[in-house]
Amino acid sequence: MEMDLEKGHNVLDVMRTRYPEKFVSEEKIFAHIHRCAHIFIGTGCGEPQYLVRALIQYAESHPTAFFDAEVFHVWTLGVAPYTDEKFKDNFRHNSFFVGDSTRDAVNNGFADYTPIFLSEVPDLFYRRTIPIDVALVQTSPPDEHGYVSLGVSVDIVKAAVEKAAIVIAQVNSYMPRVHGDSFIHLDDVDFILPYDEPLLEYSAEVEGGITSLIGKYVARLIQDGDTIQVGYGSIPNAILSNLHKKKHLGVHTELLSDGLVALMRQGVIDNSEKSINRGKTVATFCMGKKATYDFLHDHPGIEFRTVDYTNNPLIIAQHNNMTAINSALEIDLTGQATAESIGEVFYRGIGGQANFMRGAVLARNGKTILTLRSTAADGTVSRIVPFLTEGTRVTLTMGDVQYVVTEYGIAYLHGKNIRERAMGLIAIAHPKFRPWLIEEAKRQNIIFSDQAFISGAGGEYPEDLETYRTTKTGLEIKLRPVKISDEPLLKDFFYSLSDDTLYHRFISSRKDMPHDRLQEFVVIDYSKQMVILAVLEEEENEELVGIGQYAINETTYTADVAFAVRDDYHNQGISTELLSYLTYLAKKQGLLGFTADVLMDNKAMLRVFEKAGFYMEKRDVEGVYELKMLFWKGLWPALLRGFLNGTPL
Repeated sequence: MEMDLEKGHNVLDVMRTRYPEKFVSEEKIFAHIHRCAHIFIGTGCGEPQYLVRALIQYAESHPTAFFDAEVFHVWTLGVAPYTDEKFKDNFRHNSFFVGDSTRDAVNNGFADYTPIFLSEVPDLFYRRTIPIDVALVQTSPPDEHGYVSLGVSVDIVKAAVEKAAIVIAQVNSYMPRVHGDSFIHLDDVDFILPYDEPLLEYSAEVEGGITSLIGKYVARLIQDGDTIQVGYGSIPNAILSNLHKKKHLGVHTELLSDGLVALMRQGVIDNSEKSINRGKTVATFCMGKKATYDFLHDHPGIEFRTVDYTNNPLIIAQHNNMTAINSALEIDLTGQATAESIGEVFYRGIGGQANFMRGAVLARNGKTILTLRSTAADGTVSRIVPFLTEGTRVTLTMGDVQYVVTEYGIAYLHGKNIRERAMGLIAIAHPKFRPWLIEEAKRQNIIFSDQAFISGAGGEYPEDLETYRTTKTGLEIKLRPVKISDEPLLKDFFYSLSDDTLYHRFISSRKDMPHDRLQEFVVIDYSKQMVILAVLEEEENEELVGIGQYAINETTYTADVAFAVRDDYHNQGISTELLSYLTYLAKKQGLLGFTADVLMDNKAMLRVFEKAGFYMEKRDVEGVYELKMLFWKGLWPALLRGFLNGTPL
């Protein structure tokens, strides 16, 4: 890279001789800006910091040089001096995205915000809906052909350069030369101001705790060979840090971050299975650290394209297995979410999130993942709410969102009715807000009016108990505790069972399974009972093939246990695995044994218990075996006799 920079400076010297009118003083350059000019400034980490400082200094030294100039800037990571009140007669900022540096100015009425999909901004320039009089941009040094690169920021900058009446370029040796749509020729630049300075850097360190948990959940949803888009911030970085074991990932994204580059270095991202632009990481801008910028320099496997290409939903949809991962500030129980405002306060902007979420929905085997912490304001506010706060701007509609992930799990909303969506989201809300959400959902009549709920630690889903087993026939099953949102899954399961299986499970001729009865299975206190589901996983779907449960008898410190397996999965070892896992969990709780009632003709279930190795007593009571099973044969005799005789321990 050093040789390239030296060559660039030599070419610049040649250009200085060829185009002396382009290399003039700042005084002469800024004298071309007229009153009410439309001034564009390069995006994010590509912001030409020196040019911006020089522009402000010129305005200070020439207070009457121009008035009411409109400054267009997508996002500034540096200072935004043009929003200072003392320059209110000179500049009016108009932003396509609300960042930290401009948020107060926008919300206090000192600056404007133009809500628009980022992919549509270039068209505003091309059609001169927003004419650009002056573009302040930053480039790499020129190559031997006189081409400079826009480097880390192509996005809407390329369109601004192409349509601006005057282009002023800060040529900076720190700017990498990036392949793709980034190149412009010095012939198309009106003024050149060489000035070397480190690029702005953006750092979103991977946090522990909450963000790490969210990252682990999202990593489960990403499959080998997926093409991914990831937003910015600590949660996306936590997600990326959990993908190091994936293979052959591809990238088609708006933002190229440090985390994505780290995965490229590790070989996790090789773009070998992308449907289009195979072999290429495609992005439109980069925000990261110097090491990432150095990695971009002249890398043939990375292309920066204009934002009307990268963020075009029709282009995004051409990627098979496209996975769009973004974050939200708030989501309501129906699944509509905001990523741009907190109530009436403009916080971010539309940006490209909706473009990618909608493009991914259209893609073959595509999926959308929306992440958010369950709470805000140090845990005092729930981000999952009954309805969006008054004044909130909706970024994503109910139809845009498939997966929602918090530190408490994953809710899959696609194809679900409002009641199912509400229950799924309540299940991943912070536990202290779940009772409130239940009551609010009842008040809105979007869940059952008699919906039960277990508050406190006993009702918190024990995610650590999820596990995988392989049965004797080689069937791969996931064993996990039941969730409050599993009622539709269990309803379908029970109604799929034959009359004979239902009778053997419940020792009853009753064949219905209404809501009030289903609640007994899904609304449980995990400290007093356990319901374990045996499911087959297929992408976003779970197929329930078996259920096992126990309820603790606190008098004898044993538990009553029962099972049911779908008829078409009998004799595949599912009951054995369920019993083995329930036994492990019961022993972990310090229980002494199980009890069970089994019809005498249910020989298959009897064999499952007999093979488990318990110390067991069978008693025939009117065609039903009452089983009493101890986990440890070595229990002292008095305890054993008391248990077998039904005496309290």
